[in-house]
Amino acid sequence: MHRHGYQGRKFHRERDQRRALMKGLADSLIKYESIETTLPKAKEVVPYIEKLITKAKKADLHNRRQIIASLQTIESAHKLVEEIAPKLSSRVSGHVRIERTKVRRGDNTQLARVSFVDDLKEAPVAKPAKKEVKPAAVKKPAAKPKKAEEKA
Repeated sequence: MHRHGYQGRKFHRERDQRRALMKGLADSLIKYESIETTLPKAKEVVPYIEKLITKAKKADLHNRRQIIASLQTIESAHKLVEEIAPKLSSRVSGHVRIERTKVRRGDNTQLARVSFVDDLKEAPVAKPAKKEVKPAAVKKPAAKPKKAEEKA
């Protein structure tokens, strides 16, 4: 059988299992900001998460709903849109990197760490400053001149 024109890896899984795997890996990457997995899985999850980050940068309702559908939990979708995407706004692409780490002892499989290129802990998101409402200073009414002073 030929492999011409087929894209993506199957991982010896059916389609629904592959989708669940990608959702889970992307969800973990957003939650923990770095994951370690096998090299082929890492190479598959990077384009998946890059597309989600691009949608998160737009941050409108339609893209938010698409992100929620592409991740396992709603909390991670909101974290991606509200916390992570604004910190990555300076980049156009290349938000995630793959680093080969070690070889797994049991089956000699190459492992890789997937993490965000920018340090997400350093660059805090600029939130609008809350204006402190100071109680208005109680104005003392001007002392009324006494009638005796008015006559003088």
